[in-house]
Amino acid sequence: MERRPLGRTGLEISVLGYGAGAVGGLMTKGEPADQERAIARAVELGINYIDTAALYGDGESERNLGRVLKALKPDVVLGTKFRLKAADRTRVAAAVAQAMDDSLQRLGMDQVDLFQLHNPLVAKDADDRMDVEIALNEVVPALQKLQEAGKTRFIGFSGVGETPALLKAVESRAFDTVQVVFNALNPSAGGPMPKGAPGQDYGRLLEKALAADMGTIVIRALAGGALSGTTARHPLAMQAVDPIGSAPDFAADVARARALEPLVRQGTAGSLVELAQRFVIAHPAVTTMLIGYSTLEQLEQAAKAIEKGPLSAGAVAKIA
Repeated sequence: MERRPLGRTGLEISVLGYGAGAVGGLMTKGEPADQERAIARAVELGINYIDTAALYGDGESERNLGRVLKALKPDVVLGTKFRLKAADRTRVAAAVAQAMDDSLQRLGMDQVDLFQLHNPLVAKDADDRMDVEIALNEVVPALQKLQEAGKTRFIGFSGVGETPALLKAVESRAFDTVQVVFNALNPSAGGPMPKGAPGQDYGRLLEKALAADMGTIVIRALAGGALSGTTARHPLAMQAVDPIGSAPDFAADVARARALEPLVRQGTAGSLVELAQRFVIAHPAVTTMLIGYSTLEQLEQAAKAIEKGPLSAGAVAKIA
């Protein structure tokens, strides 16, 4: 499987990553044997980046991954994420350090490769929506101390929140990586916002991250599953998925996804899901794309899609 440089970190990671979150649900609610089988197969397919978070399954994803990785001992790059509560604003450094220790305990590890801020970044602090100035002036120094202590090799943030705040965090060059919302329904992180499209304009965030020599980890590649073209959900998957940066509700995203079906009928891709996956990896500023899995079959499908390579420039233009 193709590997791409993760920004300035010196790491090279697979263009397809393993998302261990609750949207797919396998790593939060699946059977232990199925979880181990899926990670083993992912590694066999060439996937070497795994992404989790303390938030996923209230720590279950980290616990399950820790068990599986201890059993398999694969050579992978592991990233996890933490989210600070409003009450933590008076003790940011201590809260970040505690979050790190809690994640390491659940994972059964002494170090992770990437530790990422999971709070949405905004201009005005409210609840779990964090003022970008707090992130830069208080969270970043706390993360750097964890690097110095050898608990994480690199630091990043999740690119959700308000676009000006996200761009400010990227342009600060304080972080090594950023998670980017980018998909066929909202390609604005990688180019112009399509005329009349609903959703948030991410202001070419991918290109700004590339200019800052940051690694980019695409999230919501399938718009929470909407780009399957159906509202049906696997029993393990999150049954209600709120859109991020796209239409006002999931049903509207599904309807917009179905509007891409003529491209599938024309032979551009074998399915809507494949079309969406190959669209994402076609952008040169994308390092890796996370897909959340419910079944081993979904993992196999994603790997086969990636094997076919990026969509042509013409196909990408039609989608955008």
